[in-house]
Amino acid sequence: MIQVAPSVLSADFGNLAKDIEMLNGSEADLIHIDVMDGVFVPNISFGFPVIKSIAKVTQKPLDVHLMIVDPQRYVSQVRDCGALIMNVHAEACTHLHRVVQQIKAAGMKAAVTLNPATPVIMLEDIITDLDMVLLMSVNPGFGGQSFIPGTLKKLRQTKKLIEASGSNATIEIDGGVNLETGARLAAAGADILVAGSFVFSSADPAKTIAELRRV
Repeated sequence: MIQVAPSVLSADFGNLAKDIEMLNGSEADLIHIDVMDGVFVPNISFGFPVIKSIAKVTQKPLDVHLMIVDPQRYVSQVRDCGALIMNVHAEACTHLHRVVQQIKAAGMKAAVTLNPATPVIMLEDIITDLDMVLLMSVNPGFGGQSFIPGTLKKLRQTKKLIEASGSNATIEIDGGVNLETGARLAAAGADILVAGSFVFSSADPAKTIAELRRV
């Protein structure tokens, strides 16, 4: 059964605790947290005070996705928020290997994200150090975008790289996920699906999460 990581970027921030409690009672496997700085991506979301507030309420592990420049500056802050996974963009890290080692030394799982135009080969020399690869299936920065079909090819390439290297990394997909695209992604080898607007705009978000896990 594929894992689901609802993105709280699409939650109701006026009733955030209520939405987190809903996720606690759902079949969600992780809570995906998108941190945006308005520099690396053309949007600003929220910072560590909000993440800490979520951590106090949630019973689910936190998957913190930093869509920011120089994410290595914030390894200790992400750890102190109780994150299970710290996720950085390859495009934002001049010294990616060093950043991955810093994340692991802080006691978190290390994940690296690739934008739609970034080739999988970028991970060839670091794949065995990673716990997770996140493939963006939309351009990062905004929720509610349409799925980029070329992600399926990229997913298969990532799967081959992981298998050929002996890496234990899982593959997460973020962007345009719904029941139709989710089924295609699961068939192509995805392990975790991030879903924001599809979950939170649903009449029954918990039911939608359950259905997505069974695609």
